[in-house]
Amino acid sequence: MGQPARKPLSLEAYLRLEEKSPIRHHLVEGTLWAMAGAGRAHNQILTRLLLKLGPKALEEGCEAFAVDRRLKVSEDTVFYPDLMVVCGPSPSLYEEAPCLLVEILSESTEDLDRGKKLWHYLRLPSLRAYLLVDSRRVSLEAYLREGDKWTYLRLGPGESLPLPCPTLELTVDHLYRGVNLEEG
Repeated sequence: MGQPARKPLSLEAYLRLEEKSPIRHHLVEGTLWAMAGAGRAHNQILTRLLLKLGPKALEEGCEAFAVDRRLKVSEDTVFYPDLMVVCGPSPSLYEEAPCLLVEILSESTEDLDRGKKLWHYLRLPSLRAYLLVDSRRVSLEAYLREGDKWTYLRLGPGESLPLPCPTLELTVDHLYRGVNLEEG
């Protein structure tokens, strides 16, 4: 006989649980998913992104958040993106309208980042760009919105990407400068 179906966790119950929990969780369609730890390469790439995007975001009246800020994408799904840029007011417990989302891929996160996160993120009306940056090899993937159409790009060494929000040129070489990809 199968297991009885577990009742999905509500947003309110999730927020209460997260407030007291020593580890962070995504809420994915009503189910808790514990978050994986990040390696050195992941943190190096994240730092480079934040140092590049943060000042430009502030200059444009926006805010860049790294790692610990929640993003509510639906009533039963909340993620902690590696990095997001938000322009405009938002609730105190989470963000809802980012213009840019970035996930740094690793062995333990890639399926979620390319699966459920991609599906939910590309439905956000405010989102203009979703970036997937690999922590194991030099590779930047971008989903860019123009009107209501998404364009997919894959970039490598020597290439750059004009971002719509914040408005700047992001070079692949800058993201990976000095990063030891062997260390994940």
